Amino acid sequence: MKNIFLSFTFILCLAAVTDSAAQENQTIFRNSGIRRSGGYAAISNKFTKINGDFANMAEIYGGWFVNQRFMLGVGAAATTNYIPVPLESQQFPGRKMTYQYGQLGLMTEYVVASTKMVHVNVNLLTGTGFTVQYDRHDTENWDDFDWDERYDDDDVKCFFVMEPGVQVEFNVLKWMRFSPGVSYRKAFNAKANGLTDSDLSNISYNLTLKFGRF
Repeated sequence: MKNIFLSFTFILCLAAVTDSAAQENQTIFRNSGIRRSGGYAAISNKFTKINGDFANMAEIYGGWFVNQRFMLGVGAAATTNYIPVPLESQQFPGRKMTYQYGQLGLMTEYVVASTKMVHVNVNLLTGTGFTVQYDRHDTENWDDFDWDERYDDDDVKCFFVMEPGVQVEFNVLKWMRFSPGVSYRKAFNAKANGLTDSDLSNISYNLTLKFGRF
């Protein structure tokens, strides 16, 4: 009886191993592993709106590019122009207060048909956004800037942000690509500096140059 039980147990284990081998998990990089490894950096300029006003954002991102399909890296962006703070929300009334918005986080891109002259990619930034107020007058003339009498909001307000996007990509050179695109920035729990989620969430149009080993 004991031998029959052991034999039966062995058969079950053998069947389980065989079934497991026949139904391997599907993975992103498949069984062939990493066939090609590269990387690139991107500089981008975004045109969007914050609190209903035009906002120009400079961005930089980059990372590891795997199998000419998937990029895993980091990205950061910040506004560069004057975004007026309404009088009722100003930390220092009577000054030329402006909003500063920035974001930093994980950046991923999935490229479709990367070797084609023209192709598309989808990307996603997930991370932290922040806002702060400062006096625009203070930074217009650095020679007269007084750090002891500066007017800005030292209390930076942070929140979660996601920005999915899509780009049309042109292979200009082997090491350079031009990628115009569009994305949508979504802020979560941004309740400070007179700004709400809807004030910070908006569509962005971008022009991007990429340099690296593709």
